[in-house]
Amino acid sequence: MNRIDLKFKDLAKQGKKAFIAFLTAGYPSLSVTEQLILELGREQADIIEIGVPFSDPIADGPVIQEASHAALKNGVTMEKIFRMVKKLRSRTQVPLCLMLYYNIIFTYGEKRFIDRAFACGIDGVIIPDLPVEESGGFSKCARARGIHTISFISPVSSFKRMENTALSAEGFIYYISLTGVTGPRMKLPADLAAKVRAVKRMTGTPVCVGFGVSSPEQVKDIFRFADGVIVGSALIRMIKSCGDRTDLVKKICSYVSFLRAQE
Repeated sequence: MNRIDLKFKDLAKQGKKAFIAFLTAGYPSLSVTEQLILELGREQADIIEIGVPFSDPIADGPVIQEASHAALKNGVTMEKIFRMVKKLRSRTQVPLCLMLYYNIIFTYGEKRFIDRAFACGIDGVIIPDLPVEESGGFSKCARARGIHTISFISPVSSFKRMENTALSAEGFIYYISLTGVTGPRMKLPADLAAKVRAVKRMTGTPVCVGFGVSSPEQVKDIFRFADGVIVGSALIRMIKSCGDRTDLVKKICSYVSFLRAQE
């Protein structure tokens, strides 16, 4: 069984929700990303999203764009990320998802990409610019390798589109909390809980909320009605604030532990 499914089953037995951490691969370096995945995967994070840096992101706000730009300048490539994941798999079984844009997959080659992801131990793929209506071929190929293609639902999704997505979803549904790009927000939409509950009535697949989540209060609130919370920009911003500190990994793990404890 896919590690994502196993994780949600285990959390359900414990009456817990999922904390999903997003990291930009190669920011500030691949070695630090590797250390963060290993340490966060021990206790703090239930699932880790590995953001693949890309020159022309459409869903990322300034914080993640800056991290991606720095990672690309550091020479980070898809192949280097695959090698890092393969190396990590001998040391951790934390579920790992790649979050990337379809152009990277298209350039790499769909089948080659999926085969490589499988060989390295990737559990899920999140592709912001691949609509569910056009993802059938990729999803089928990935599913044959036991890899989940994670679907998005947003506040502007029609009822029919929400229903179709919910019924075909794998792993978990990524519910986008607000319109716009990623990045910390002072407030999340007032109707977020109602919209997430509406999606949950359509499916037994876990529904996790991301985009804009940046404070302990927001994490605590989302844990009340969703199956998990996704935090990205807030972590990247903290990584940046640590600069060259030798205790960067310890600081990030402590911060994630603090957020995780809001449940």
